[in-house]
Amino acid sequence: MQDFHKLAVWRRSHRLTLDVYATTRTFPRDERYGMTSQIRRASASIPANIAEGCGRDGGADLARFLQIAAGSASELEYHLLLARDLAFLGDSDWCDLSDAVCEVKRMLASLLRRVRSAKAASNSRPPSSRTDN
Repeated sequence: MQDFHKLAVWRRSHRLTLDVYATTRTFPRDERYGMTSQIRRASASIPANIAEGCGRDGGADLARFLQIAAGSASELEYHLLLARDLAFLGDSDWCDLSDAVCEVKRMLASLLRRVRSAKAASNSRPPSSRTDN
């Protein structure tokens, strides 16, 4: 287990979620249970899955939850594009949020590579040198 608060990608995705909530306050009222809800759930799912993966035991679980977080980031990226095309989101807000999502996706991919690399390295050690008792 590790403290998710220490991960830069968690902090960045949490900030993104706060920004998404602030921005979607201006969406049409009749979209509260539609687009607004979808965008908010997708954004909150990113840091939530990072946190859950950190609370699990082992790199394989963390990697799986990082993949889920990356999927949520891609979902958010699409919903933001749709919101812009439906004129719920201005170009400036869309650019800011879209750039932030892309940054989070890059950070997730980098962390996922490191987690997988560490897992592969630990699996390649001889059994006598392993410390996973």
